[in-house]
Amino acid sequence: MNRSRSDLGEADFSIEEYGAKTKEKEECEEQLLAEYASLLGFFIASVAVLTGIAMEKDRLPRRFSLLDLALLGIATHKMSRIVAKDRITGILRAPFVSYIRSAGAGEVQEEPRGRGIQRGIGQLISCPYCMAPWCATALAFGFVFAPRVSRFFAGILASVAASDFLQRAYLAAKERT
Repeated sequence: MNRSRSDLGEADFSIEEYGAKTKEKEECEEQLLAEYASLLGFFIASVAVLTGIAMEKDRLPRRFSLLDLALLGIATHKMSRIVAKDRITGILRAPFVSYIRSAGAGEVQEEPRGRGIQRGIGQLISCPYCMAPWCATALAFGFVFAPRVSRFFAGILASVAASDFLQRAYLAAKERT
């Protein structure tokens, strides 16, 4: 009998399985506490190492300016949506999620797939709210270690977020006329 890897309990990280389930289905009730602990441990360890390096090099700012906070907030919003929902970045999420349908405006609806760490990563990278702390941390450390480059890219992300808002406002105004 020919059994698939998923039947044998092995994680399937293949991109071919990305669109295999496109209908609504019952959410997996598996508690991923160990996997979440691993992801959280990685996040905390990374932040601790980067903070230590920044402190050693005396690079940590005493405070963020209001402009930097606004830029970080808007850029974080856009970056987390690009990572978690953008159609083009689906190739990065494909090993961890199943495509469900288009969500409009260049975004997709997906759901985590697999078991264990594969599913844990799928839950993380398919949720813009879950990705936001990771994106904010990356951008903030960018401001610490490469401020000019990071502000440049944060400015691009903020511009795209503003453009998204204006596109939606334009469409709403057009529908009213």
